Formats: sequence, structure tokens, C-alpha cells
Amino acid sequence: MTSNQPRPRTRLSLRSISSVHYDSLSSEPPDSDEPSMRTNSISQKRAYITVAVLCYINLLNYMDRYTIAGVLLSIQNYFGISDSTSGLLQTVFICSFMFLAPVFGYLGDRYNRKVIMIVGMVVWIVTTLGSSFVKNSHFWILVLTRALVGTGEASYSTIAPTIIGDLFTGNKRTLMISFFYIFIPVGSGLGYILGATIANATGDWRWALRFSPALGGLGLLLLMFLVPEPPRGASENKGGAAMESTTYIEDVKYLLKNRSFVWSSLGVTAMAFVTGALAFWTPTFLSRAQVTQGLRPPCKEEPCNPIDSYIFGAITVVTGIVGVFLGTFISKKLRDRLPNADPIICAVGMLSSSPCFFIAIFLAATSIPAAYTFIAIGETLLSLNWALLADILLYVVVPTRRATAEALQIMVCHLLGDAGSPYLIGAISDALFKYDPGSPSWDFRRLEYSMLLCPLIGILGGLFFLTTSLYIKEDRKAAELLTSGQAAEPLETTTESV
Repeated sequence: MTSNQPRPRTRLSLRSISSVHYDSLSSEPPDSDEPSMRTNSISQKRAYITVAVLCYINLLNYMDRYTIAGVLLSIQNYFGISDSTSGLLQTVFICSFMFLAPVFGYLGDRYNRKVIMIVGMVVWIVTTLGSSFVKNSHFWILVLTRALVGTGEASYSTIAPTIIGDLFTGNKRTLMISFFYIFIPVGSGLGYILGATIANATGDWRWALRFSPALGGLGLLLLMFLVPEPPRGASENKGGAAMESTTYIEDVKYLLKNRSFVWSSLGVTAMAFVTGALAFWTPTFLSRAQVTQGLRPPCKEEPCNPIDSYIFGAITVVTGIVGVFLGTFISKKLRDRLPNADPIICAVGMLSSSPCFFIAIFLAATSIPAAYTFIAIGETLLSLNWALLADILLYVVVPTRRATAEALQIMVCHLLGDAGSPYLIGAISDALFKYDPGSPSWDFRRLEYSMLLCPLIGILGGLFFLTTSLYIKEDRKAAELLTSGQAAEPLETTTESV
């Protein structure tokens, strides 16, 4: 071949990439604490401001999601609904969130991500505010509006982490992702606290649903004027070949062959089942426990006593902050010596939190302080996983497929996880109602028995993360090779000449 002829392009399959001996390659990607040179139009200061804005909106997302749980007793009295029907409020929200996530994942890998998030936020603000004006004779409208709220969250939760992934790399990205995901437990906890506080102060639970849309308007303005749209993969592909988008079918096939993605997604699903059920039912469960112990009378009219929402919300905030930073710290210490540290930490978090929740559920009948203590320990252990789960996805999936990967993981984890778990717990509780109808003590016991399903699912999730640890090093290196341009990726090896 003469010197003026172009070199042939070799297209390698993912299987070929996976078979590389990794000991001959660097075990870690280049670790830069600065945004990539390919994002030199986005200053370091603006990159940090972007993360701050995205964290703020993530906080609002989870505040809104769990405001309903914080005022659930009042909603049950206002509409006169059963446990299973109450769980339906969370289920329809998660279902719309889940089914729309793949749509936004497809769009997020191909079109302007900032515009997509802006449209989603507008829908979220309008529908959340509208749900606060529903009358007690139109419960189905509340169900419909809660379903539509999922549109906004699907657009945001699918796309926002990929923007952070395109602004930072290495340990700095892990830290930024930690800040982003710490607002899941913080926002959830504030949702309970603010929801209960506003409902108690106004005497009307509907005012609790009008607070987050007001803050959402500010978030929308910040998103419009302060958040950039960085090039996909710019933080990692330093001087490498530009990556091109592929078809959706190719993206899905790639992800299904990515064993770390598949097994970690199953682990996330189990975690979503546990957190979704416990987050929705714990304040109500502990309130019934106190009625059983004679510490308070049953709630017959709103506003109901919000003390359990306050306590559980505060525990969620504190344990979330401690758990996320502790998980990130342990990961950073172990990552160099143990390439599969992240999924192992997630497995330990799941497996050790399950006994804590099991003990807490049984102790609630005799000691509320003891139950809260074990809930706090369990939530801390579970929160070890939040930032690590996102980081795993970002480093085992190539940049042009991350939004699709986020979307598919969201769909699976909600479809088999928290889309059904609040309703399932309520349905089991309702099925047990017939054995002693009208008894406050049995109202507690039937919910207690149904919630025992959560620790069992948590153990299953831990096993999924242990399986992930077997493949994480290999799949991470395959993604690095593709991203750096050292390998290309269709399904067979071909040579082209021009």
C-alpha cells in the first residue's frame, strides 16, 4: 500500500474486544479532574454550576415523588380509599415514568438533551400543580395527573446523568455523580417533611402539592440559562475518533450483551422494589404501630398526626448523605486495588441492609425507637449504592449509548421494582383484612406481614450485584477501547479501502 493511500478500517465485534488480555493495558482510564479538552468551550466554573443546577432539579424531583407518601393518611381519609388503592397512586406514576424512559433515552442519544429536559419539566410543573385542585369525588383525576407527572421525571432522570458524564471523567466524575445522587434520599426525606409540615400548617394536604411546582419554576429558568449541551463523550474521547450514533436496535443488542449492565440492572431492580415499598409505606406502618401500642388514637379525619413523616424524612435525609459519601469514599480507597470494588460494595450494602429491615419490621410492635434505629442503619447501608450504580453504568457503556442504557435500566427497575411494590404491599394487606376486619391491631399486623417481602427481595439484589462483580473489569475495558477509538464496533470484521 502506498503512503498516499488511506489505511484500511477494521471493524471489531464486542466479543473480539472482550478477549483482550487486560493485564497488558492500563487498569484505569485516564483520571482527569478537569473537563476534557474537547469541552474547552465549557469552563470548569460553568461545569460545576451545571452540576449544581442538575442537583437542585433532582432534589425537586424526589421531593415531589414522596410528598404523597408524607400525607398518605390524610389522602386516605379525604378520598376514603383502601391500602391497595393508595398504593396505586405511586404505581401509576412509576409506570408512566418507566414506559416513557426508553422514549427519552432514544431522543437523548440523538437530539438536544437540554431542550428535552426543558419540555419535560414544563409538563411536570403543570401536572403537579393541577393535581392539587382535585376534589374528593374525582379520585381518578388525581391518579391521571400522578401518571402524567412521570413524563417530566422520565425526561430528566434519563438524560441528566449523561450530561455530567460528558463534563467530567475519572474520580472527579465519581464525585460529581455522588453529589447528584445524594439528592435522591435528601429529596425523598424532604418530601415527607415538607409535605407533612405544609399539610399540617394549612389543614389541607393539597397545599403540599403546590410547593414543589413553585420551586420547579426556578429550576426551569436555571436549566434554560445556565446548563450547556456538551458534546457526547467529550470528557473521555481525548483526541480519539469521533463516535457516531447507531440505530436503536444496535444499541439494545449492545446493552444486552453487556453482562455488567444486565446484572447490575437486575440489582437496581431489587433495590427499587425495596426502597419503593419502604418509602411509601413506612410512615403509615409506624403510625399504625403506635395505635396498636396505645400511644395515639386512630386517625379518623385530616390532618392526621405527621410526626412519623417528620422522623422518617429526617432519617432518610441524614442516612442518605452519610451512605452516599461513605460508599464513594470506600470505592475510591478500594478501586485501585480491587477493580470490581463497586459492585461488591453494592452487594454488601444490599445483603447487610436486609436483616436490619427485617428486625425493624418486627420491633415496630413493641418499640418504635428501636424500629427507627434499625431503619436508620438499613437505609445507611442501602444508600452506599446510589452513586456507585450510576458510575457503573457510565463506565461500562459507551457515551453514545448512555441515555439509552439509563432509560432501559429505569424501565426494567421500575417495571419489576417500585412500579408494583407499593401496590403489591397494599394488596397483600387488603387480602389479609378479612381475617379480623375493623381491628386497629390487625390493621397494623396485616401491613407488617406484607412488608416482610422487602428484606427477601433485598437478599436477591445482593446476589445480582455479586454476579456483576465477575464481569465488571472486562466490560469496563471494552467500553474504554470503543470510546478511545482503539476499536470499532459492528458485528463482523471487514476491511474497507477508498
